[in-house]
Amino acid sequence: MAVSTIGSRTVGIIYPLLALTVISASPMQIGLVTFALTVPGLLFYMPAGLLADRVDPRSIMLFTEAGRAFAIATVLLAILLDDVTITHIIIAAFLEGGFGVTYSLAETALLARLIPRDSMNSRLVASESGVHFAVLAGRPLGGLLYHFGAPVALAVNALLFLCSTGFLSAISRRRRNHEPRATSFRQLMAGMRSLSYQRLLGEIRSGIQELRRHRFMKHAIFATTTTNLAINTVIIIFMAGSANLSPILVGIILSAGGFGGAIGSNLARFPWVQKRIKPGTTALVTQMWIWVFALMITTLTDPMYYGLATLVTGCTGSLMNVSIRMYELREVERSMLGRVVSVHRLASHAAVCVAAPLGGWLASVQTSGEATRFILAFTIAAAVCASVAMPRWRQLLTPAR
Repeated sequence: MAVSTIGSRTVGIIYPLLALTVISASPMQIGLVTFALTVPGLLFYMPAGLLADRVDPRSIMLFTEAGRAFAIATVLLAILLDDVTITHIIIAAFLEGGFGVTYSLAETALLARLIPRDSMNSRLVASESGVHFAVLAGRPLGGLLYHFGAPVALAVNALLFLCSTGFLSAISRRRRNHEPRATSFRQLMAGMRSLSYQRLLGEIRSGIQELRRHRFMKHAIFATTTTNLAINTVIIIFMAGSANLSPILVGIILSAGGFGGAIGSNLARFPWVQKRIKPGTTALVTQMWIWVFALMITTLTDPMYYGLATLVTGCTGSLMNVSIRMYELREVERSMLGRVVSVHRLASHAAVCVAAPLGGWLASVQTSGEATRFILAFTIAAAVCASVAMPRWRQLLTPAR
């Protein structure tokens, strides 16, 4: 699974570079390539969550990995034939984004089936650590591979997804089960054709209703959405004002969040840390106030303070991810897990998407310091609301389960 994450991160670097160097694309076209990589999250999280609940997750993951490898292979062939176009790259990037969303939700459903409850903590921590180390390796690897030429970068990336497909095939052969899910692509297509538009909406609605039964998940959505919006907006503000900085320094600062995530996921291995990130209101409120502290650091405006802030938020965000995933796998109805997780991830992804234009607009109408202080004020307001409202909801609402 880490192989797939590395491949996803490298291709996220390769496609924009490909548009820039091979096509000599305009800034608008490069923006469209990046948009094509991210917009499938807004379009497909909910349907992909339903798919993960109805279909064997290994089949979904095999299909998506093979699809990603095929999309990259078409671009590689077009380059070798000197016939690649910006439209082709945008379509391939869109497919990569859509397959990536679907893969991630199927992976969650598969983990819920494979991880025994008595070893859930250690397995989730290992999974989270693997993701962060893959993220750290993926982006530099994408740049390094592209240094040897676009064909080399694309060929290696396609090979990564093919290796992931091979690993999943091996798992599928070793672990056979008799759950009432579609286990072949023919059954998958038959099941999807049987869904009417009304029934599809009904299935998604049932997942939302299941989520509403879990107070912690509702609180977690509020906490992660507001904090993701805040830190990603601040990152855009920093990047907008980084023209006079060394590219190496900018890269180090932006990678600090990944290092923080790796630190946090490894801290979660310790029992005393696990006690403090136990799913609950206290953990969420504490996270939000830590992010307030981190954003206060960014108001000092020195570039290295931005790096320190992203390091802190990456660490606490990783710890919170472990807590949320632990709750999802233990408490959410297995038959609706994909749909419930899809709502949470859709909200977080939407916050990231909104952060880009919001950060750019704030940077254009205010100085970096003023724009950062505005986001700090927003984060403080959200933390105050959480501190006041979440304990009150805990007292007024009866346990959902």
